[in-house]
Amino acid sequence: MSQKYVNSKNANRRTDGVYGKVINKITEDGVCPFCPEHLANYHPNPILKEGEYWLYTRNAYPYEGAVHHFLLIHKAHIQAFADITPAAWLELQGLINTIALEHNIPGGAFVCRFGETKYTGASVSHLHAQLISGPGADGSEPVLMRVG
Repeated sequence: MSQKYVNSKNANRRTDGVYGKVINKITEDGVCPFCPEHLANYHPNPILKEGEYWLYTRNAYPYEGAVHHFLLIHKAHIQAFADITPAAWLELQGLINTIALEHNIPGGAFVCRFGETKYTGASVSHLHAQLISGPGADGSEPVLMRVG
């Protein structure tokens, strides 16, 4: 039995169909799209910064209404928090601060997707995080994210 790296059911909940097509292609290819050796094949945005344990990029399929939507991807294929080393946690903290400062983000949300996608709402079963900044409190619609 081959490893299942993506959850097309979660991806197909998006209404435009574009993301679902990408996920279906990844399913056919049988690879993890977040592992560094495959990322460029499925993710059109450049890597903005890369450390020993993490890399970050703009999300190619940002949530509706997001002003900023970054993906922070653990470079090793892991799925559980228990697999993150103390050094990797420190690097992640520094990367979050770097993103907020470099992109002048006054506030937002940090979400980490880990474990089985049926619980996370994620479409990719590779530990990753998202830093998302919405439009603020100016009466705009909030950014909504699926969990579970």
